[in-house]
Amino acid sequence: MPAQVGTQLRSDARDNRARILAVARAAFAVDGIEVPIREIARRAEVGVATVYRHFPTKEALLAEAFAEQMASCAAIVAEGAAADDPWHGFCLVIERLMAVHALDRGFARAFTAGLPAEFAAAHDRTLHLLADLVRRAKETGSLRRDFVLEDVSLALMANEGIRAETPGMRAAASRRFAALMIRSFQADPVLAPLPPAVRLPLRR
Repeated sequence: MPAQVGTQLRSDARDNRARILAVARAAFAVDGIEVPIREIARRAEVGVATVYRHFPTKEALLAEAFAEQMASCAAIVAEGAAADDPWHGFCLVIERLMAVHALDRGFARAFTAGLPAEFAAAHDRTLHLLADLVRRAKETGSLRRDFVLEDVSLALMANEGIRAETPGMRAAASRRFAALMIRSFQADPVLAPLPPAVRLPLRR
C-alpha cells in the first residue's frame, strides 16, 4: 500500500473515531446512556462495525465519552476535601457536582446508576475522599449526623430529573435545588435567601 494511501486511511480512522465520540457525548447528554450503538452509528454516519472497531463494547465508549466529566468530578471532590472548613468544602462539592450533572443527563445516569469498569478505581478514590469530607463536616457539627453518602446519589438523581425549556434555565433551577439540598443537609439550617426561582413546567 502506498504511504500516502496508508496515511489517508489512518486520518479517516481518526476522523471517524472523533466523530463517533462527539456524537456519543451529545446523544448521552441529551437522551441518556440508553441510546443504542446502532443509533450512535446512524447519527455519526458510519457503520455499526466501525463503531465497534474503535470501541469494542458500549462500556468502552461510555468510558471514553465520560472521561473528561469523571476527571472534573474527581477534581471537584478533591478541591472540597482540601478546604480548611469541611462544611464549606462539602457545600462546594454539592453545588458543583449538581452543576456538572444538570447539563449532562447521560453522565448523571452513569454516575448514579453504575459506571463502566474503567472508572472503578477513580470512582473509589473519589468516594473515599468524599466520605472523609462528610466525616469531618459531621465532626464540626455543621452536617447533620444522619446524613449518608447515598443522600448525594439521591440528590443527583433528583437533579437529573429537572426539565426546563433551555440549558440556562435548567442550570438555574439546578442551582436553586442545590441550595435547597444543602439546607436540608445542614444540622442547623441558616435561612439565607435561595437563588432565584425558575419557571418550570408542572406537567410532562
